[in-house]
Amino acid sequence: MIMRLVTVSLVCAAMVAAVTAQVRPDRSKPPALGATPKLTLPAIQKRALSNGLPVWIVEAHEVPLVQVNLVVMAGANDDPVGKFGVASLTAAMLDEGAGRRDALNLADAVDVLGADLSTTSSFDASAVRLNVPVAQLAEALPIMADVALRPTFPQNELDRLRQERLTALIQARDDPASLVAPAFARTVFGGTHRYGTSAAGTTNTLKGFTVADLRAFHAARYQPGNATLIVVGDVRPAAVLPQLEKHFGTWTGKGPVARTPVPVAPQLTDRQVVIVDVPGAAQSQVRIGWVGVARSSPDYFTLQVLNTILGGSFTSRLNQNLREDHGYTYGASSRFDMRLAPASFAAGAGVQTDKTSESLTEFFKELEAIGKPIDADELTKARNYITLGLPSEFETLSDLSGHLEEMVVYKLPDDYFNRYSANIQAVTSAALAKAAASYIQPGKFAVVVVGDRKVIETGVRALKLGTARTMTPAEALGE
Repeated sequence: MIMRLVTVSLVCAAMVAAVTAQVRPDRSKPPALGATPKLTLPAIQKRALSNGLPVWIVEAHEVPLVQVNLVVMAGANDDPVGKFGVASLTAAMLDEGAGRRDALNLADAVDVLGADLSTTSSFDASAVRLNVPVAQLAEALPIMADVALRPTFPQNELDRLRQERLTALIQARDDPASLVAPAFARTVFGGTHRYGTSAAGTTNTLKGFTVADLRAFHAARYQPGNATLIVVGDVRPAAVLPQLEKHFGTWTGKGPVARTPVPVAPQLTDRQVVIVDVPGAAQSQVRIGWVGVARSSPDYFTLQVLNTILGGSFTSRLNQNLREDHGYTYGASSRFDMRLAPASFAAGAGVQTDKTSESLTEFFKELEAIGKPIDADELTKARNYITLGLPSEFETLSDLSGHLEEMVVYKLPDDYFNRYSANIQAVTSAALAKAAASYIQPGKFAVVVVGDRKVIETGVRALKLGTARTMTPAEALGE
């Protein structure tokens, strides 16, 4: 057993080194001062199976491994009204029984091959992902095809997963860290917009799901006209395409699947404060923000730099203020959550209960200050932080295939990541000022604080940040 672990570790280390060598810049000579190392990714070879299923292949021959991802353009965005959570639960059930295997036999079959098979779902898409030694690919592909195309959705596994999720929701009521995200989403987007409810669903929807619901969602959305196969690793198109054709080429469907776009949520116009009471909470969880931008925003690169300065790195303004200068938190950050439709911009942290109001003051200090001109040194530092860290996001086959998924889902051009660093370096101070004025307007932000109300409420209200109201944990979770 010890020898097997050592061998696996050495293979993984070799894989990291090999893939990194392809995507990292040549460091035999240090870059000139102010120069940006160039990221060059392997070419994407695009093919299609006989049923029209697109296949993207990227060759990486240094290590005998292959990653195969099936990306399906179906996620929580596609949940029908009244069935929020069905996309997430469908994806979770794919490997709980498929073809002629039950969940245990599936897991055993994958383990014997030294492979890893997983399923996942987000708001924008779902995926089945296989990582396997290339010598075992022929045996692993039919298992992956069963999981993706022929899940059995056994009732006992649905009951088990349902109970796990219901238990997690019960536990969340007493956990500020689990409550703050749904409370913030509920406040910003409301109860009827899809982004106002967790992708996993609510207590009511989870209790109502049947096997028929999952089968119906799978039949309608998991179709070759709604999917793309991504293959990265020690393969060549001529050899791997016949294998893919054998197991995925017979997959039939009704052609392209129409998606109803998630509507753009109305933007907040006045600041509002929401307090969610968790008696005895050791910390207060804070989220401050509003409706953000879509992944397709033309200001994407500018916002990456702006957010790096504000709260997207350890040395960001928010973290330096609340953690390093004041010691109110272990870490403060901010983020633009970009999806097919505009999701949220939020700044937040878990802070000391007795420093909740003081923390809010410091948050707004930095949120207001980001709208002022940013000096050249801080801009250069932020641009370099992003560009110098970019190669580390492509170190493994899984990393690379994940970014290819991003290209599929958001329809990014083939040279998108090759040009990423140049686009970041092109961001100017003027562009940052314009973006800050448009996308960070603290006077209109929602302020959500989850904590011990009897300790924090007086101080929070005394700040007079806006109209304050309370929200129960059940309301935050959509119950």
